[in-house]
Amino acid sequence: MKKLKIIGVIVLTIVCIVAVYVVYVFASYYRVEDNQKLKIHDPGKSETKAGKTYRITSANIGFGAYSADYSFFMDGGKYSRAFSKTAVIKNINGSVKEVHAMEADFEMYQEVDIDGTRSYHVNELDLIKEKSEGSSYVYAQNYDSPYLFYPLTSPHGKNKAGIATFSKFKSTSAVRRSLPIETGFSKFFDLDRCYIKQRFPVDNGKELIVYNFHLSAYTKEADTADKQLKMLFGDMEKEVKKGNYVVGGDFNKDLLGDSYSVFKQGEALDDNWAKPVNKKLIPEDIRLEVPYDEDDPVPTCRNANMPYSEDDFVLTIDGFIVSDNVTVKQSFVRDTQFAYSDHNPVGMDFILE
Repeated sequence: MKKLKIIGVIVLTIVCIVAVYVVYVFASYYRVEDNQKLKIHDPGKSETKAGKTYRITSANIGFGAYSADYSFFMDGGKYSRAFSKTAVIKNINGSVKEVHAMEADFEMYQEVDIDGTRSYHVNELDLIKEKSEGSSYVYAQNYDSPYLFYPLTSPHGKNKAGIATFSKFKSTSAVRRSLPIETGFSKFFDLDRCYIKQRFPVDNGKELIVYNFHLSAYTKEADTADKQLKMLFGDMEKEVKKGNYVVGGDFNKDLLGDSYSVFKQGEALDDNWAKPVNKKLIPEDIRLEVPYDEDDPVPTCRNANMPYSEDDFVLTIDGFIVSDNVTVKQSFVRDTQFAYSDHNPVGMDFILE
């Protein structure tokens, strides 16, 4: 009887702990306000010009964890945190070095931790700023998770992250727009999806609108992805109808439709998390620009269920979108062999017509 009481006390204690944790998760949840005006730090003075070629880059830096030998537990891999604080700093500095080598006029970053258990509380935005002297920047938060106690031996913890856009040009405003997200329990552990909409005046009286977005990849509700695209594309189309220029980047969608059939690397995933982008939702005056070269195909992302090798599944999920009044000269992938992130940086050269 005594043993049964002890077992009962243990079970009851566990139930209470779980109940308290569930209450904590629900109580901690919030969404960042929509239409949040963002501060433009150190704004530039030079206007963009019609007829001139500019370069834009997009780099998902994977919160500084994903060196080539890293695998992530949510992708079926081993680790829930970066290897160390030193590794985080090395990976962020390496990612920024690769981006800067692309010599872009506009730089977009995603998965930038500013305070996270998984990244040893390194402020990665500060690291990028230190390496980007003379650039203006805006930052928008899209992740502030409650403490995740899984895996038990090395919890993913509590993490705060966002997206950032850097440039050297005059910008008049920047706003954070909240995207539709899941409505089920999974919303408590997903990102607070959003995009940065930033305005740059052009010398012909129009505006260049730069969109930095990071859409959902893992979705349980079938219409979440389409809702996000409809909102994003609808916003872009309004700007195009005003006569403005639209340039945006990042996707988290299989931009080739079926990357496995293109790269034929690794094994095809039974349940591929990277769904094809729904091209039917793209307005007529806006088009995708996919950084893919048939003669020299380089993927933009690897599946992080294992350290990177030729056995790893790779795909193209990072790219750009532009309005029809923007001429694209080229788009490309910088092949880093996934040295510092599970994504390769992508770039695009364009002209405002």
